[in-house]
Amino acid sequence: MAIVSIDGISLEISIALVDELEVGDSVLVHVGYALAKIDPTEAERTLELLQELGSAGERRS
Repeated sequence: MAIVSIDGISLEISIALVDELEVGDSVLVHVGYALAKIDPTEAERTLELLQELGSAGERRS
């Protein structure tokens, strides 16, 4: 198990599916599991896109 921070929210996730993780690594998380280690630049870009999608959805409501 590990603690991850996603957009300022801390979550406990399983890291059983990903080998050789170190503190500070970026991971793809889905339903409480780390699925893959990803490049930090890609992780940041993905978070930015998700934030934009969330903002777009809020404007439509």
